Amino acid sequence: MTGVESPAYVPGHGLLHGRTAVVTAAAGTGIGGATARRFLEEGARVLISDAHPRRLKEHEAELGRRFPGAVTALPCDVTDEAQVRALFDAAVAAHGRLDVVVNNAGLGGTSDLVDMTDEQWSRVLDVTLNGTFRCTRAALRAMRGTGGGVIVNNASVVGWRAQAGQAHYAAAKAGVMALTRCAAVEAAAYGVRVNAVAPSLALHPHLAKVTSAELLAELTEREAYGRYAQPWEVANVIVFLASGYSSYMTGEVVAVSSQHP
Repeated sequence: MTGVESPAYVPGHGLLHGRTAVVTAAAGTGIGGATARRFLEEGARVLISDAHPRRLKEHEAELGRRFPGAVTALPCDVTDEAQVRALFDAAVAAHGRLDVVVNNAGLGGTSDLVDMTDEQWSRVLDVTLNGTFRCTRAALRAMRGTGGGVIVNNASVVGWRAQAGQAHYAAAKAGVMALTRCAAVEAAAYGVRVNAVAPSLALHPHLAKVTSAELLAELTEREAYGRYAQPWEVANVIVFLASGYSSYMTGEVVAVSSQHP
């Protein structure tokens, strides 16, 4: 299949002007970092977090040079409830309210089920599913008394389709999808919308280093465009779900891929 070239980068249109957002796992070059940048370009004030303090500080400085006064950072390990509480308390304390939360933190890995250890299984589930649960719960507690808000979770097409060596990750991402739907039903009473994106392959330098060339080629070939997504293309969909353009959408899992079953 011949790949279709990536489109030109889309400029911001002020879709999140005046909003306050938290984005987890936002210290790198992947979807979280791209989402933080897109939110800033759309006029939001953004608190970025990550479990890697050095990379987080570097990314805060990089974004801060372009968007002075609009970005702050706080390290957070989403497997630690005390750190999750501190992150959301800091967001509310700094801005008085919380409008948007993007739960991007997740952990992958490859292991056949027959060889997978309990620790491998539990670690992926704790970061990817339990971490999303902890942050969704904290976000709802912050938003329920303020008249509304938006939560966007990062799922994956692997939550729908089978892939060898990905039982733990697939189970976690399928859980994120189910969590999104259930949370949306409960959150409607607070005026809070909860949706998710399900990307396939959004390639960035870190992913390229930990994934074999053979697997990257196979995953790319599965896509209708014959190419991987740019992280900012996934971030664009997150912007849409965070904005007023999706005001009647909740409980949805939006595939950013051609691989919806």
